[in-house]
Amino acid sequence: MLIVAVVVVTVAAGVSLGLLATGDDGGPAGSEQRRTAPGTSEAASPSAPQGRPSPTPSPTRSYPLSQAPRTIPAVRSHTAARGPGWRPAQGERVVVSDGELADEGRLIAGELGLTYAGEKDDVRAGDVRLALNDDEGADPESYTMTVRGGRVTISGPGEAGVFYGTRTLKQEVHGGGTAPEGVVRDEPAKPVRGFMLDIARKHFTADWIEDRVRELGDLKFNQLGLHFSDDQGFRIESDSHPEVVSRQHLTKAQVRKIVQLAASRHITVVPEIDSPGHLGAVIAAHPDLQLRNVRGVATRGAIDISKGESAEIVDDLLNEYVDLFPGSQWHLGGDEYQALVVSDPEASYPQLATAAREAHGAGATVADLATGWLNDRADTVRAHDRTVRAWNDGFFRDTSVQPDKEIQVAYWTGKEIGARVPVEYLRAGRELINYNDEFLYYVLGEPQTFVYPTGERIYEQWTPRVVRGTVAVPGTYDDQILGGSFAVWCDLANAQTQAQVAAGIRMPLRATVQKLWDAGRPELSWAEFRALADRLS
Repeated sequence: MLIVAVVVVTVAAGVSLGLLATGDDGGPAGSEQRRTAPGTSEAASPSAPQGRPSPTPSPTRSYPLSQAPRTIPAVRSHTAARGPGWRPAQGERVVVSDGELADEGRLIAGELGLTYAGEKDDVRAGDVRLALNDDEGADPESYTMTVRGGRVTISGPGEAGVFYGTRTLKQEVHGGGTAPEGVVRDEPAKPVRGFMLDIARKHFTADWIEDRVRELGDLKFNQLGLHFSDDQGFRIESDSHPEVVSRQHLTKAQVRKIVQLAASRHITVVPEIDSPGHLGAVIAAHPDLQLRNVRGVATRGAIDISKGESAEIVDDLLNEYVDLFPGSQWHLGGDEYQALVVSDPEASYPQLATAAREAHGAGATVADLATGWLNDRADTVRAHDRTVRAWNDGFFRDTSVQPDKEIQVAYWTGKEIGARVPVEYLRAGRELINYNDEFLYYVLGEPQTFVYPTGERIYEQWTPRVVRGTVAVPGTYDDQILGGSFAVWCDLANAQTQAQVAAGIRMPLRATVQKLWDAGRPELSWAEFRALADRLS
């Protein structure tokens, strides 16, 4: 490589001016920094090759070696270089090399006050160019961002990766900042980076949810779970069963708008109609379907799965909402079925025991019947080409009926009767999503033993492998842990307002996505991370 030496020329006034070091491609020479915090010292400049005359110096501005950008989540690597970097200016353009990136281009142009110019082949000063590359086998959420010569190029193998590159650029220039010269190469550690919201127990307005979608998108989350059916409410308009819908609810038009906004941020909305427990709002409209024990006492929230009508109404609802939620993911719930928290389910619920034997053979139990229910609901949703998940306490030990192997485990607790440790699921080859209630559960009113999680604790102690309690599972299972999800549950719905919830989850969300994007020990201290979050707000 031909390197132009940094030399010093002394002008008449005695002022020293340096030359900009450049590589043979005209771009700035540099060195790679991996998760490097600002403050890296400037490397010594190379000398001119021996045997060749030094170029005639000219008075050109000298730039220090660039520093790695500070963003949330932090970028995985940055190759430093010398140059002015880039900041948006009126009249500059966002252009795309591929028409599929028009939405991403329009969004970042509007956010930075630039002109969206569409597909262009020409090059102008100040351009931001978005492009798809043909890097086969690369993570579709990865991207490369090059800042050089007063321009920015963001490329990736998929639209999601390019979008994440625009989020990095947006943070870099926030508040008048400058995107540093050099090359960012970035990708997430985990493919599932989620936030789950309980809108069944507490009604959240569509506007509030849309604000969270924008926040999640800027932080590179890619899933939004909506738990919209429970004992306290059923919160989305229904055409097949309007009688189950709560007075305060979202219309389908509002949900479509949320889903569309989420899609523009590459966020999949994951719906959840929990069953066979947590169906109180449905049962209130259909009391004949409520589970009753041998003494005729109603069991809170539990539907009687020995009745064919129970399966019919739940399947009606699942089928109805498939078109409303076109994403690839679905949550079936499956947790806390109260028939299985008593000491002898077969004696307490003889109708369930009879149905189990009729469906699955002489030795079948109520747990077998509940497992068959979960599998049947999975079949209903998978007919629409959805990937399904269920809470870990919806999987039972020592049953003759086995849960379908394709159902992902949404692991949240280890406190249920007959609790199974995470390694049991992983050893069986199941994929798992981490909802660890010790770190990731924000339960309004802090009932039972719950306390509001802090961003600091997540940032310093949690990783995706810390699935239950505070101990990580062995690293050999890392690939089966798809990621994690921070969750807001509204057990005591009036304990906080919407604004208080937004404020309370602000730092926990940022800490969670940092550890899902890069599970390693962060370079910044918690105080530095918090200060960065405040600066980027």
